[in-house]
Amino acid sequence: MAFLFGRQYSKDELLQKVGSISQIGGVRRFVLSEGKEAGVEAIEFKTGSGLNFTVLPSRGMDISSADFCGRSLCWRSATTDVSPAYYEEPDFGWLRSFFGGLVVTCGLTYAGAPCEDQGKKLGLHGRASNTPARNVCADGEWDGDDYVMWARGKVQEATVFGENLCLTREIKAKLGESRLFIHDSVENLGYNTTEHMILYHINIGFPVIDEDSELLTASIKVDPRDADAEVEKEKYATFLPPTPGFRERVYYHEVAPDADGYCLAAVVNRKFDGGKGFGVYVKYPKAELPHLIEWKMAGQGVYVMGVEPGNCHVEGRAKERARGTLPFLKPGEIREYHLEIGVLDGNAVISKFEEAIKSLL
Repeated sequence: MAFLFGRQYSKDELLQKVGSISQIGGVRRFVLSEGKEAGVEAIEFKTGSGLNFTVLPSRGMDISSADFCGRSLCWRSATTDVSPAYYEEPDFGWLRSFFGGLVVTCGLTYAGAPCEDQGKKLGLHGRASNTPARNVCADGEWDGDDYVMWARGKVQEATVFGENLCLTREIKAKLGESRLFIHDSVENLGYNTTEHMILYHINIGFPVIDEDSELLTASIKVDPRDADAEVEKEKYATFLPPTPGFRERVYYHEVAPDADGYCLAAVVNRKFDGGKGFGVYVKYPKAELPHLIEWKMAGQGVYVMGVEPGNCHVEGRAKERARGTLPFLKPGEIREYHLEIGVLDGNAVISKFEEAIKSLL
């Protein structure tokens, strides 16, 4: 049953009160029309709880804007939802189409820093987010008294004489809930064993991010990536006000899973709205995504904390290969990934989530 406006509603009760489910929630497809966004296909989800988010089939089925009761959950960059036609692959060109947003997929064959790997020059974070999806469908349907909304599509990274990987993504949400689910399946359609790196770049922004916001994780170990991250490394979990000249700080977390094998992480702002509190959480299986990367960026205009589960680190494919930690997919092999992202609305909910994390330590 859907929990809406302070009470539970059955399917029959709701349908008697509305002419269309779109009155209270659902999915809607549209196309952006101006500037570098022109032609970008989008799917808008409204859950009725206050959670709204937009999936971009033209951008690898990634999630761009997301808000809860008018409060943004994510950081949005100055590039906006730029068309993949403007993608610049070499070096750091990826940043010219990095819209921020709630979820940006890095991969499928490489992620992390630009590098040269076995004679191939690889840019930042891979092609996945700049590859349009095909076989896209989006709809909503009743499952008993639950109204379930979904979008599906396939993102293929392929080249002649090289890789042929296909990501099949399904994003789901339920009417009345303040969370969403991502189920990804990556299949090697080719006949050669192929490199497979994937990272979920989840970009939390203002007002969740603000001075004294916190990262909550059951971290057993936290390692700074480089000298920049060594600065105030003991304060990795707390945030700063916008800081001129701030240099990004990246940390690798070893996170303890719960009894079911799931890792939990959240970014929370306990001072939001006079102390009412607000946050965003992420839940994912450690067996699928063994690494959690924290991207702490307190710059002016680039004011964001990335909570990034992945199967790799972010120093580039060449370093993964040299360390012997580079993931591969054999011909015909399928790898699956599951993520849950949701809202923590109020300090009571935040405290309950924090207790669950502390119990893992």
